Amino acid sequence: MAGRLAILACGGALPVMLARAHPDALHFTLRGVPSELSATAQEYPLERIGALFAAMKDAGVTRMVFAGTLTRPALNPADFDTEMMRLAPGLMASIPQGDDALLRFVITMFEEQGFAVLGAHDLLPGLTAEAGLAAGPPPSEADLADAARAAHILTEISLLDIGQGCVVAGGQCLGIETVQGTDALLAYVAQAPGALRRGQRGVYVKTPKVGQDLRIDMPTVGPNTVTAVADAGLAGLMIAAGKVVLMQRDETISLARKRGVFLISQAFE
Repeated sequence: MAGRLAILACGGALPVMLARAHPDALHFTLRGVPSELSATAQEYPLERIGALFAAMKDAGVTRMVFAGTLTRPALNPADFDTEMMRLAPGLMASIPQGDDALLRFVITMFEEQGFAVLGAHDLLPGLTAEAGLAAGPPPSEADLADAARAAHILTEISLLDIGQGCVVAGGQCLGIETVQGTDALLAYVAQAPGALRRGQRGVYVKTPKVGQDLRIDMPTVGPNTVTAVADAGLAGLMIAAGKVVLMQRDETISLARKRGVFLISQAFE
């Protein structure tokens, strides 16, 4: 029989969804990282990672899931326990390599302790969108061409570990998601001169980086994304089928219909 499940909860609604779907799961949080599950969670500072490992093992945890938006807490080396002192060189070496390298190292840290690391999509059926048009008017041929170019751009920059989103209009790249995130990208696109769109409204594409480990930091879209896409004057958004979390699915789809933008999922090569 499988051991207990632990939710390492960060920000946003996803940890709450997991907790509701798995009421027997234990909740853990990291000090300095806001979480909606903080009231029911055991909190540990990242500097005392050894204590977190021990607590999970003592509770019979064998499976765990990272959930939510992780903001990097400030670390005080003076507070490092023995385990964190052992891990610190590898952790610090991974940080300059980008988010993917850092998150892969974090996964390895827990796997080395014997915990099976699962993805939220493994525990919440229907969390991602299947291929096809979910809402809004069908994209035009020009929209599909813009989406294809945006996906190609994201594929080409994957090794640089920059971001998971791109906007293209009339074949012109209007912006790429960076560390500032989706909202900043779409706000920037909203201010771009109309002439740069070459007669097209444009499309926002969201897809994982090539080779990205989807057990942590899976790309996410939701109602706020739809609102930002519509406010930027774009025709719609395309996401990678089965590889992007669709938060608040019913609300997101309903809002896309209301705002007249398409939401479509597609398998990318």
